[in-house]
Amino acid sequence: MHASKSTPSFPPQSTGQAPESSCPIKRPTDSQSHQSSSTSTLSKLNPLNYMPSNLPQSRAPNQTVNLPLERETSSIPRGDADSNWEYPSPQQMYNAMLRKGYDDTPEDAVETMVAVHNFLNEGAWGEILGWEQRFSRGLSRGWEYCKNGEAAFETIARSDTRISPPRLLRFQGRPKEMTPKAKALQALGQLYPAKFKSDPPFDRHDWYVQRQTPDGEKQEVRYVIDYYSGPPEPTGEPVFYLDVRPAVDTPTAAVERLMRWGGDVWYRASGTEVRQQAG
Repeated sequence: MHASKSTPSFPPQSTGQAPESSCPIKRPTDSQSHQSSSTSTLSKLNPLNYMPSNLPQSRAPNQTVNLPLERETSSIPRGDADSNWEYPSPQQMYNAMLRKGYDDTPEDAVETMVAVHNFLNEGAWGEILGWEQRFSRGLSRGWEYCKNGEAAFETIARSDTRISPPRLLRFQGRPKEMTPKAKALQALGQLYPAKFKSDPPFDRHDWYVQRQTPDGEKQEVRYVIDYYSGPPEPTGEPVFYLDVRPAVDTPTAAVERLMRWGGDVWYRASGTEVRQQAG
């Protein structure tokens, strides 16, 4: 899981612990003028969710706040073009939200909403890259990376330049459909609240990624992303947790998840980590 400490415009709703597999992304604090906005706003509209390319940059009727017109290019390669996905400007985002019927969105919160959306998208893509760097060259190579634990991946897999970069084909938001893992965590939270208690995810995305294997074959891999809110930092910064993993659509995906989890557990339980540090 990946976690994100982001801007305070979307205060965390959870007062429990984050799911155990979380890890933080950090973002500098922005203006705190919109702390009444809910994290559910994040699930209303995502810039990668088939945003119409012809959205106007003009002001909406009765709009009172000037919104920026500049667009930001993401680090996420497109599957249908030799370019990266481009995020909409805050003005385009606001126009899109009005078009979808979200006419209660505070105008002065839109710029921060776009920044948070973009930031979480980049964090999710970074986690997907980690999976692809481990497994795009096959399960045997993936195990070579996983058997040395998560910490060793930084020095082993990330230095492997022979990995063909993945591309994002399409995106689907499914905020009302809880994943099986999220359901299981909620059930465990009821049985063992001291260890597993947490609020349910406030959003869920499915990203369809194009993986290129060493022999040139292109495969479509679906990734599932659960978005959680965590307790705020002492400074008041909210924290978001991203649980990113391949969907169990194929036996290969199930093995990938088992390898990554089991490899790290084995690495620590077998004492390899201690022996390496002592040596």
